[in-house]
Amino acid sequence: MLTEATQRIDLVFTLFDANRNGVIEAEDFELMSNRVIAAAADSDEAAKQAIDTAFRRYWTVLADELDADGDGVVSREEFAGFVLAPELFGPTAGEFADALAALGDPDGDGLIERPRFVALMTAIGFERANIDALFDAFDPTPEDRITVTTWAAGIRDYYAPDKAGIPGDRLVG
Repeated sequence: MLTEATQRIDLVFTLFDANRNGVIEAEDFELMSNRVIAAAADSDEAAKQAIDTAFRRYWTVLADELDADGDGVVSREEFAGFVLAPELFGPTAGEFADALAALGDPDGDGLIERPRFVALMTAIGFERANIDALFDAFDPTPEDRITVTTWAAGIRDYYAPDKAGIPGDRLVG
């Protein structure tokens, strides 16, 4: 596994542990979903429901595949083997990518403005400097917007173990 991918695993675990108790559990995904939806209050209900569903599915897949001891939580050790396993994680990452990117486009023009991007990424837990570096790596338009498809593809790439030198690597910097 690439060094960049390992760094992404560590960051994702930290982000998923939204309540900061050292393990990932259903409550963490509920917290993240609520924060992201609050950051996109003006999005339509279908987009909000889609991201909530994506967060819930994320937890279900993690729990089903990784909770080896059946204690209802996923430890850092249990987590390390999963997040970059495309055969397990690919469909979940894809659903999440599409839902989050769509939430960033409440007017449906196919473009995401920097303030919305920053709000959503901050709600997930990323650092502002890294968020701006990522947005800039997506080559925004002169109006400071990126396409929904660019962001969705970037999210998918972030979870790929064979990817390095991708825009998402700026999130671990």
